[in-house]
Amino acid sequence: MQQEEGGTLVSVVILGWNARKFLEKFLPSVVQYSTRPEYEVVYADNLSTDDSVAYVRENFPTVRIIQNPSNRGFAGGYNDCLSLVKSKYYVLLNQDVEVTEGWLDPMLALAESDEKIAAVQPKLRAYKQKEMFEYAGAAGGMMDWIGYAFCRGRIFDTMEQDNGQYDDSIDIFWASGASMFVRSDAYWRAGALDEAFFAHQEEIDLCWRMKNLGYRIVYQPKSTVFHVGGGSLPQGNPRKTFLNFRNNLMMLYKNLPLGQLLWKMPFRLVLDWVAAWYSLVKNKNTIDFRAILKAHWDFTLHLASMSVKRHAIKGKHPNLLYPKSVVWQHFVRKKKNFSDIDS
Repeated sequence: MQQEEGGTLVSVVILGWNARKFLEKFLPSVVQYSTRPEYEVVYADNLSTDDSVAYVRENFPTVRIIQNPSNRGFAGGYNDCLSLVKSKYYVLLNQDVEVTEGWLDPMLALAESDEKIAAVQPKLRAYKQKEMFEYAGAAGGMMDWIGYAFCRGRIFDTMEQDNGQYDDSIDIFWASGASMFVRSDAYWRAGALDEAFFAHQEEIDLCWRMKNLGYRIVYQPKSTVFHVGGGSLPQGNPRKTFLNFRNNLMMLYKNLPLGQLLWKMPFRLVLDWVAAWYSLVKNKNTIDFRAILKAHWDFTLHLASMSVKRHAIKGKHPNLLYPKSVVWQHFVRKKKNFSDIDS
């Protein structure tokens, strides 16, 4: 197993912001189950205003601490700290994730089996309902033909119970940033996380760019972690709604082949408007309505910079693993589970 010169084999990097309560609960399991000499644990602090850094320094002397000079979100924060980490593999791990014994070894073995594997995702289950899959990644990320992200085990807000139905290791479209095992040279070759996203869907964008370079993204069910979710921005927060809608449009604009971009982008804009008016008329939700309108406006402000990034991405391919509409299957045909729509 090759290590980076002067570095280690695997660096588990937790990017935290005001994370004291999560560090107390979850850092012990990370340290306990990442003890091989080839592994290191890094806590990267995103300019917290609490005593997160002092807590880690006092209680976990083996954990390396990196203090980012500013808070540039999930994407910028990880790019800042990972530039200082010299390892063959990174593990991007959310501050609110509980790991299990032996969680790293199956992902490492899978990545070592094929140098074209850029990223591996473990099974993500919910911390508060441990028998259920978790929203952020479940059993591997998928993308439908019009750019809606979903997971095996989670379609929109419907989560499945884990009964072993997705215990096969398969190629997926994206690996969750809540727990992503990623080859460092592929991470930087693909251009790292796009800092314009700030947070949300930046890992999907990165995986798409790595796939455009010919890499594989793979799910490893032999590794399991438990994710709280919403540690920084809870569901229903208008900031989360804004980022998800805006970032999805930026991702599609950057990565879709031109022939598909010309018709899929207008179609997605229309569907977003439908979602906005549904929130306003059906749910009386003016907050989400305004957040979606703001997302569209901010997307137009980023068009020039996104055009430069789009031009820099070579060999754009859709690389879709689900070439149908998950919206149609879920909301019209009432298919609730991935196993119901998977053919």
